[in-house]
Amino acid sequence: MAHLYPERMEGAHWDKHDTEKRDAENQSFDNVPSYQDPFGDERLAEVQYRTLHWWQCGMIMIAETISLGILSLPSAVATLGLVAAVILIVGLGLVATYTGYVIGQFKLRYPHVHSMADAGEVLFAPIGLAPFGRELLGTAQLLFLIFIMGSHILTFTVMMNTLTENGTCSIVFGVVGLVISFIFALPRTLRKVSWLSFASFGSILAAVLITMIAIAIQRPGDGKVDATTKIDVATGFLAVTNIVFAYAGHVAFFGFISEMKIPTDYPKTLYLLQGTDTCMYVVAAVVIYYYGGKGVKSPALSSTAPVTAKLAYGIAIPTASLPIVIAGVINGHVAAKYIYVRLFRGTDRMHKRNFLSIGTWVAITLVLWIIAWVIAEAIPVFNDLLSLITALFASWFTYGMSGIFWLFLNWGKYGASWRKVSLTLVNLIVVVIGGCLCGMGLWVSGKSIHDHANGNSFSCSASE
Repeated sequence: MAHLYPERMEGAHWDKHDTEKRDAENQSFDNVPSYQDPFGDERLAEVQYRTLHWWQCGMIMIAETISLGILSLPSAVATLGLVAAVILIVGLGLVATYTGYVIGQFKLRYPHVHSMADAGEVLFAPIGLAPFGRELLGTAQLLFLIFIMGSHILTFTVMMNTLTENGTCSIVFGVVGLVISFIFALPRTLRKVSWLSFASFGSILAAVLITMIAIAIQRPGDGKVDATTKIDVATGFLAVTNIVFAYAGHVAFFGFISEMKIPTDYPKTLYLLQGTDTCMYVVAAVVIYYYGGKGVKSPALSSTAPVTAKLAYGIAIPTASLPIVIAGVINGHVAAKYIYVRLFRGTDRMHKRNFLSIGTWVAITLVLWIIAWVIAEAIPVFNDLLSLITALFASWFTYGMSGIFWLFLNWGKYGASWRKVSLTLVNLIVVVIGGCLCGMGLWVSGKSIHDHANGNSFSCSASE
């Protein structure tokens, strides 16, 4: 079984007790293919990847998750009603915490897993379809990340239209967002990106605070708060998908853990993320909805008067970085790293600073951001894009797949104890949640995109 545990290689950072424990638990997985640690022995490498402290990884995860997620929640509260929306935000946050924890368990059991593609290969290996599993989940992960990158370009375009009062064609703003994102995505290690995440989180926090204060002073709403609302299924589920998207960072967790100095510290990273984002989501969504009323906009920074909206977006552009862009850059980095590692895995090329290594990284990054820009221009309605992303991918990567991971890890032990029976039921429910979100989400997002006559693709008109 030694081939399953690349942490035994020199230079890896794994606890010996954990390794021995996994040896005893994994006798049934001898048919899992052999892998190498994606980064190998880095002691003498020019470029080292396993450098993140747990708190640095936590800040990256916070910056990746919060920026867009928090912008869509006030409108979701207005659609669903205050009580239902708060229950969903907190409830889905708790479930996302559990599913994130299961991802960490899977990573500790199989330390070689660097992406959803690697996880897919492990899952399908027992039935002899490891290559299929790798391509299925790898392709889905890459598409999901590219769609998220596109949503950040779209948000950048909305921001620039607000700041300039539609001073130029939206396509031009999209291209500017593409170029800025590409430049920030050039570093090859997450540790360098982590420093940008601090500026990203600080500025989005400041922008949201300004929005909450301004909207509390201006009170553009009618002062009425609906605890519940009467809406059709399509409209309500569209709002639910936006809440799910707010917790859609799980797709990148394998990659983040792989670059941690001590991967067993991951639970602290996860709790930092989930505690921060759930609290911020509830406070921002409730306050902005309470004062903004039923007409609250998405993204939420546009809910105040024009001057204040400009100030909020302006605060979200500190000298060091653009938080809306940086959060997209983190997802773009994970997407590029997936391709990069797949190309150079088992070699020392990714650790070099030569023309081939750097040139390959630059080319991969540029192509991915161009594709993301095309997606942003093709679906220029913010909520519809988030809903489509959630239905296709977040439904599984944030929820459904974690249930499948747990069932795989505990194969043959479902009835071993009452605790196992209970957890088996919980994870089956998680899988069902993922399937429902996917099926229903595809229907409502497709219907909404079709119904938005003003959402013209590749148009100079302002995106909504």
